[in-house]
Amino acid sequence: MKMTPTELAAILESHRKWLADEPSGARADLALADLTGANLTRANLTDANLTRADLTGANLTRANLTDAILTLANLTRANLTDAILTDANLTGATIWPGWKIVKK
Repeated sequence: MKMTPTELAAILESHRKWLADEPSGARADLALADLTGANLTRANLTDANLTRADLTGANLTRANLTDAILTLANLTRANLTDAILTDANLTGATIWPGWKIVKK
């Protein structure tokens, strides 16, 4: 089921608090989430779990995905302009139809 913008905003806010060590925060677990077409512009997804997430056509412009787990995620047609992918795990992720990232 596709995640609503309201649900996504709540997860991102909780994740922001978790990154700031605030007591009510929680690490973003977006594993298996349907985020097709989601607007994640400038989202801070550092250390987030996006395993097998469907990010087809998502806008990740300037998103921070440092250390994020994107294993087997679908990033087909996602806008990754200026996204930070430092140490992100993209093993098996699809970035274009038929293209898979293979980690050696």
